[in-house]
This record gives sequence, C-alpha cells and structure tokens, in this order.
Amino acid sequence: MERDGAVAVIVIDNPPINAGSAGVRRGLLDAIAEVAADPGVTAAVLIGAGKTFIAGSDLREFGQPLEEPQLPAVIAAIEACPKPVVAALHGAALGGGFELALGCDARIAAPGTLVGLPEVTLGMIPGAGGTQRLPRLVGISTAIGMICEGRRVAAADALALGLVDALAEGEGAEALRAAAIAHAQALSGSKCRVADRPVPVEPAERIEAAAGAALRAGRNRPPVVEAIRAVRAAAGRPLNEALAEERAVFQRLRLETEAAARRHLFFAERESARIPGLEGVAPRRLERVGVIGAGTMGTGIAIAALDAGLPVILLERDAGALDTGMARLRDHYARRVDAGKMSAEAAGKRLAALDPATDMGALGTADLVIEAVFEDLPVKQDLFHRLDAVLAPGAVLASNTSYLDLDAIAAATGRPQDVVGLHFFSPANVMRLLEVVRGTKTAPEVLATGLALAKRLGKLPVVAGNAFGFIGNRIYAAYRRQCEFLIEEGALPAGIDAALERFGFAMGPFAVADLSGLDIAWRMRRQQAATQSLLACPAARYVEIPDRLCEAGRLGRKTGAGYYRYPPGARRGEPDPEVTALIEAASAAKGIVRRAISDDEIVIRVLLTMVNEAACLLSEGVSARASDIDLVLVNGYGFPPWEGGPLFWAGRRDPAWLGAELARLAELSGPGFRSCDTGVLATA
Repeated sequence: MERDGAVAVIVIDNPPINAGSAGVRRGLLDAIAEVAADPGVTAAVLIGAGKTFIAGSDLREFGQPLEEPQLPAVIAAIEACPKPVVAALHGAALGGGFELALGCDARIAAPGTLVGLPEVTLGMIPGAGGTQRLPRLVGISTAIGMICEGRRVAAADALALGLVDALAEGEGAEALRAAAIAHAQALSGSKCRVADRPVPVEPAERIEAAAGAALRAGRNRPPVVEAIRAVRAAAGRPLNEALAEERAVFQRLRLETEAAARRHLFFAERESARIPGLEGVAPRRLERVGVIGAGTMGTGIAIAALDAGLPVILLERDAGALDTGMARLRDHYARRVDAGKMSAEAAGKRLAALDPATDMGALGTADLVIEAVFEDLPVKQDLFHRLDAVLAPGAVLASNTSYLDLDAIAAATGRPQDVVGLHFFSPANVMRLLEVVRGTKTAPEVLATGLALAKRLGKLPVVAGNAFGFIGNRIYAAYRRQCEFLIEEGALPAGIDAALERFGFAMGPFAVADLSGLDIAWRMRRQQAATQSLLACPAARYVEIPDRLCEAGRLGRKTGAGYYRYPPGARRGEPDPEVTALIEAASAAKGIVRRAISDDEIVIRVLLTMVNEAACLLSEGVSARASDIDLVLVNGYGFPPWEGGPLFWAGRRDPAWLGAELARLAELSGPGFRSCDTGVLATA
C-alpha cells in the first residue's frame, strides 16, 4: 500500500498475471482494514502491477478446498469500508478479478482493457457476486448473454455498457493511476456500491429470448442452466440470499467433472506452447504472407492473415480461378459489413492489403508461403520444386496438407530445412486449431516461425511430428474405421450418429462424412492402397460399404445422397432404406450375423479406439503430450469439451476396466488392429 495524499493506492503484485490467489486475498483484506482504520485516508485505489489487473482467479485452487479468506469476504470488506474504493483496470480483469472490480465503488479502465466473467466456459458460474452485481449494471438479458458466453468486453464497449465509469486518458500505468486517484478524490466521503442499485426493468420477452439463445448455444449444459437461474434471481430475491445461493452453486460445480475437464483444457493450451528445443529460438521475419490456391481453404487462410493485419499475395493458376476466389473474399467482407461486425472502411483496408496474382514470381516478396492446393502428393511436390526458383532465401515454405508425408513434399525442394506443415481446419478463418507439423529436416527457427504465425492469427497451435494424418486425422481415421466396423456388425449410421451426439460430439461421423464428401476419404484410401501403407496386415479387416456408396455416386450432401438422403430443402439428412439394404447385404456377404448394438457399446468402442490410437501416437513421438491430443480432438473434431478430450476421459476410468475393455476392442476389431501400450498416457 502506497500513499498519494489522502488516497491509499493498493498495488497487486503477483506475477505473471496477478492471479487472485490466497496470498493476494489476504493482502487485500489487510489493506482494506488499514484503509478503514486510518483517519488520514479518505479513499483507496486498487491497481495491478505489471501488465494487468487481476486477470483471473488461480485455477489451480479450484480442484481442492479453497483457502481463507475467500473472494466474497474480500468484496464484502470493500463494500463495508466507509471509504470509497476505485478499481484501476488495465490488461485484463476477468473472472474473480472483474468480480472484485464490481465490488468497488467505481471502475476506471485504461484503453485496451478487457473485462468479463468467463466462469461458465470453465464449467462453473461466477461465485463472488458476478451474477448479482453485473445485472444491476446492464440488465438481466445482457448479463445472461455476457456470462453464458464468457464474453470479453473491450474498454470502449465496457464504458458504453456502464461496466466502467471512465476511461483513462493517455497511455501507460501512470496515466491510469492518476485518473483513478482523481476519481477517488472526487468520491471522497461517498460510497457507490453496485449492490445498492436496482436491477433495470426490461420486457420479459427480452429476458426469455436471451435465456433461450444462451441455452441453445451452451447445449443446455449445467453451468449455463445454473448461470441463467442465478442471474434471474438478481431481480427476484434479496441480495444476500441470491449471493449465498450463487456461492453454493459455484462451490458444487467447481468440483464436478465438467469443471475439471475444462481446467485441464485451459492448462493444456498453455502447456502446448512450450516446445522443447525452441527455448531462445527466434522466428524468422514475418511481414508478408503468400497463399497458393484461392479455393475454400486458401481464401479462408487469406482471410485469417488479412484479419491479423498481414499483407497477402493470393496466387491461382489462371484468371478464372483467381476471379472466383476474389469474389469469395469480397462476399465474405460484404457479409461482415452488412451484419454490422465490421465497418466498410475496415473491410476496404483488408481487401487493399490483398495482392491477387497468377504469376508465381509475385511470391518473391513473401516471407512465408502456404500452399492450399489439391491434396495430391505429386501435385504438391511439383509446386514445391517450382517455388525454389522464385522464393527469397530464408522464406518459409508451408504445406496445408492434412495427411500426406511432409518429408516427401520437402524433398522436392532444395531447402527442406525451410519447410513446415501448417494444417488449418475448415473454415480456416474461424477454426482456432492449427497443427504445426515438424518435418525431419525442419529448422528450429522455421518451426518457431510457424508458431509465431499461429499466434499472430489468433490460432491454437499444436505441434505434431510427421506421420500419416499427423495427430487429428490419424485418430479420426481410426475412429471412422471403428464406426464402419459397427455398421458392419449391426448398427446403422443414424443410430451411431445419435449415440455419439448424445454423448456430446457436435456431429456424428456419418453426418460429418456426408458434409465433407465421401470421395475425400475414398481417394485417401485408394492412395494408401497404392502405396501398401493402409494395411500392414494383409488379413486386416476392411469395410467396403463406404466404397460401394461412392461407386454408386453417393458422395454426400453435394450429390444429394451419401449415408443419408437429402431431399431439396432438408436441413438434416434422412435415413435411406437403400443404404440399410446395402449395409445388410455387405454384412451377409462376409457371413456376419448382425446384432443389436447398444448406445453404450458404440460410445465406449469409439472412445477406446481414440485412446488406443493416441497411445500409438505418443509411443511413436508424433505427439509430445497427452494433453496436446485432447486439445486437437476438442478444438478440431467436435469432441465435447466438458469431457476434456479422450485421454482426460480415459484418465478418470479404472485402469483394470480400461485394460479389459481395450483387449475386448482388439478382439472385436479383428486382424490388423494395433494395440498400443496405454501406460504411456500416464507419463505423457
């Protein structure tokens, strides 16, 4: 605690993010008591040292008994203090940090500050008054949306909403401190507790609409349901009762599986950025990006780069293909402007930073080039061979391949050390996940450059070694094969999709296959068969049903039929008797007596297949960490985040049960199923 005249300045200094740990809470409680007792102090300011206010609570505490004092006691002391307390916010004030600020008499924010209550995204609800104080500032409907989405609100928007009372003029800690002190001096002698304000009255229909939207977006998960109930209570129950109920729900939810799973993913994201061998390695220059291919993936990558402020050279083979890609880009930004998500001026600046070209020589000024061309090894090898002649020395060559051999692609260029894999997920400008693939000869600074680009684009990078399908598609291929085994044995596509969607997958595998196109996997199977890499065991079980569908022209939604049929205007596929007959005939041809397969068996076999394949990836060194695999499956393949990923799920099962079920899975899957030692999961 420092003094500035009659104002006490309480500095929170707990690097790196000033997490609101037990030591911080004790220090705050002591400081507030000192402010209250000192007749020479008329007001106080809370301010964070370093780059941020309290960026959040210490999540490591949430899986165990919380130490005293807990945050509600600190906030109660601030509200009970006879002298006003002003929160000076910079960097981030999230979760418990923002709840602490809401407990103060005023909030002053530096430009660039973010505020919000992300607890629902961590499997909990705000537990220190956030569900009660926030509605008093913004109303029930807005509070429901903010809390259930875990929305982070920028400083200017926070001022407009009334979340903060003023923005500091000027940059830097000194300007913020001076503004907060001035505000505290102006408040001297008066309290302005948020808790004393009435909840704004608004139409019931608006509240119902906000609650319905939050439930749909949050898939009716318990934290969303409880958050809505708690926020509604702000208008209908005495404050002390509502606060006590909020805290009780928070204490219960923080110890449940969903909260543990989401904390696992939170820490996994931070761990994924720590790459052994890259300590102190600086990335190469990254000021201009080239994208080869103006199809759906290429334009998505270009949009991601443009939105990150990077100039982009977009290359296509001819003017017609380039015009089509440019139209796609212009339509994207026009839709953003029409939806009010971007100004026309900002959209114009993005498009002005785009340099369309059909001459490969235009890539000579690019620091990094990403190819997003047809998924065919000879095509990519020819492209990389030709790039040698035009790219500047030191430029990074990146392939967006989703399953091809990166080393074979790199061998086509005279600079294999400059090659890295950047596997984007579609749509590339929306999906956070980015697999960064390290080839055998990829230089450390090139890998660092791939990671730097991911950070610049706002992506979640996960490093993978060079192996078929890398992490995600390798596991997904095993998952899809197991689902094909299940339909051969007696299940039907709609039953498998429904069982897995009830478990929490965003879409079932057969609906996904129809959406992406059955011909993609068909082409991949034929390429593997040609190189004899699909089946190490000649007697390995192979399901011909997907091939028969493709041969019949049933390639999915784009042809109106795949595993399902798609009548004009249908929002979802419909089960098709022709597919059922084809499946039954395929089973009969192999002498398989079809049987009823329960939802539980479907889910367990799918999850165990993922776990087994993940163990293979870890033992081969394709993935460095079990948590990296969970990140890939959750962020790229629709695995439910409230289950934490397949390896988090496996880690909460009894080891004896897991071993017995994996042995049964191997027996059911037949020859060619490679059982891997799941013991590696415990150390990864």
